[in-house]
Amino acid sequence: MANQHSSQPAAHIAGEISSASFEEIPHLIERYGDDPRRQVAQALDRARRRYDRETAERDRVRAMYARMRALGGDGVIVGVDEVGRGSVAGPLLVCAVVLPDTPLIWGINDSKKLTPAKRELLAERIAESAVAIGFGQIPASEIDEGGMARALRRAVQLAVADLGIAYDCVLMDGNPLHAVERERDVVHGDAEVACIAAASIVAKVTRDELMVELDAEYPGYHLAESKGYASPEHIAAIKERGLCPEHRVSFCGNFLETESLF
Repeated sequence: MANQHSSQPAAHIAGEISSASFEEIPHLIERYGDDPRRQVAQALDRARRRYDRETAERDRVRAMYARMRALGGDGVIVGVDEVGRGSVAGPLLVCAVVLPDTPLIWGINDSKKLTPAKRELLAERIAESAVAIGFGQIPASEIDEGGMARALRRAVQLAVADLGIAYDCVLMDGNPLHAVERERDVVHGDAEVACIAAASIVAKVTRDELMVELDAEYPGYHLAESKGYASPEHIAAIKERGLCPEHRVSFCGNFLETESLF
């Protein structure tokens, strides 16, 4: 029996398969699975592998939402994460996010496991679907005055209050802080719990944008590239120029006193 698809060029079918969405792949596999042409068969093999990868990825995300509910219960769950704790310049920033159960945000993950472009895309999707987003920001001067532990607790309190809604549980990445009521701390929560991952992404994107703005205000310190962390270029600039108002003095003493750190 003649191949029912022989009237269609193999390149056309291969292109259709390659550009198919995740949801379309099973239908195309069924439709073109009996086509004997090599180009079509290779396109189908690639599509099957892509479908398997995406299926595993979606299972991972579903598990993150399931863990959010398992830990937080049936009420309003807040996810909290911070960025900038180890930076030597710029603020500590905490983000709090309340996610609905649907729609699921595919690709959500610990912000450190994502590319900058992927983080920005996901931050937009989170902003579109989140029930509420709150921020808490502690400047360098306050970190110097009270220390990081105090600053972190205060930033969490500010971020949760900034949500402007009542909540039933706060799921926070890391070790216990005892910063807010009904707090539950989850080690590696940014990689395992949907709302904490969302908070980590929005916090990272927001602070990175702020560091770009501070770079324009205080040029020469490489704040946009280093995001305020102690990169070799940033350390060299501190030694050459001294500190700017955005530096944490308590974090920078070694860079000022030591002739060579790298």
